[in-house]
Amino acid sequence: MLQSKSQKVNSALIHPTAIIEDGAVIEEGVIIGPYSCVGPKAVIKANAHLVSHVSISGDITIGDRTKIYPFASLGHPPQDLKYKGEASKTIIGQDTTIREYVTVQPGTEGHRMLTQVGDNCLLMVGSHVAHDCIVGNNVVMANNATLAGHVDIGDFAIIGGLSAVQQFVRIGAHAIIGGMSGVEKDVIPYAMVKGDRAYLNGLNLIGLKRRGFSSDTIHELMDIYQKLFECNDQTPLSERLQALQKHHSEDLAVKEMLGFIFKDSKKSLCMPK
Repeated sequence: MLQSKSQKVNSALIHPTAIIEDGAVIEEGVIIGPYSCVGPKAVIKANAHLVSHVSISGDITIGDRTKIYPFASLGHPPQDLKYKGEASKTIIGQDTTIREYVTVQPGTEGHRMLTQVGDNCLLMVGSHVAHDCIVGNNVVMANNATLAGHVDIGDFAIIGGLSAVQQFVRIGAHAIIGGMSGVEKDVIPYAMVKGDRAYLNGLNLIGLKRRGFSSDTIHELMDIYQKLFECNDQTPLSERLQALQKHHSEDLAVKEMLGFIFKDSKKSLCMPK
């Protein structure tokens, strides 16, 4: 009969039913609960907590104080038919919460060789981060939100439940994606999108206010949004962008929005209906 008492190893608390393969690095204060499996190339940083039934594989680092709930699968080979076993990486930041049935899969030689989830993130039940994705800090992915490969998510973005983000899409910082949305195009920072084929639906004003953006910044972002996306004249978007770039302020949020739009991308911008 298996013992029910957990064992201390280098100040880590490891349940006797957990399997820790030789080579894994388990730092001080880590808690590894029942029936969890940790592969030989894993690094579990200080005070992380695997609640139970967590499966960790591949070249992966789990950050300090990150908590992972039952049946999460992290670092196992990606669901990419082009993947041939290359030695790619997965990095999970610190103070992140990964709930039940979440999957995060490593990068491929077709892009970054890296998948990364930042600090202070919340990945809710059943959410999926595919190969070569970069998820910023303070990101929330609601239940069953899914990222296809090569997606970039900016800091403080919120991905609504049951939504799906297509390959190579960029989602800017502080953007919010409504639940059950299908996102096929780039979403500018601070924006709000929704719809089964997602469309731009204004700015994330509630999020901006909650995060302490000044009234001046919010009004300037609204002004730029209206000039770019709610203008009734027939001037091409590229010309309106060039005019704004010449006259915009030095506000960092404004520069981030315009910089995102001007950056090279494989996708076009998500636009209003």
